[in-house]
Amino acid sequence: MFKRINQFLHLAHQDKKLFIEAFTTLGIMRAAILSISFKRLTRSLEHSKDNIDTEPLTAEQLKIAVSIGKAIEQAANNTPWESACLAQSLAAQRMLQKRGIAGVFYLGVMKDETSKEKMKAHAWSQCGNEIITGGAGHEEFTVLSVFGWH
Repeated sequence: MFKRINQFLHLAHQDKKLFIEAFTTLGIMRAAILSISFKRLTRSLEHSKDNIDTEPLTAEQLKIAVSIGKAIEQAANNTPWESACLAQSLAAQRMLQKRGIAGVFYLGVMKDETSKEKMKAHAWSQCGNEIITGGAGHEEFTVLSVFGWH
């Protein structure tokens, strides 16, 4: 625990602010996932079955988007609640949209014969060509839905 506190204290001021925002947003998104229907959570987003075109990002927007992704990943690894891929994608969407940065998040599934459910789901977010959250193994999933924001 002291190691984590020490790591946080050594972050740059801007990174501390981003971490705190990511931590808080992950908590809000986790609570929302547990208490609000998915349809209601995503009603303000553009929905498609395959792809949504977004505007290209400037170098500064891409830098901010990548920083947000890193902050979300760090915060998700330190929450006392589950901060799985869907909460991370929704948190990224909220944080990026707040800054006027367009993007999409994907929902995908794949067969998993090793689990009793036989299916696995995954969510990941992307800005331009850069995957912001949930990038590990995303290519193994078949995209079911895409949600975009501007």
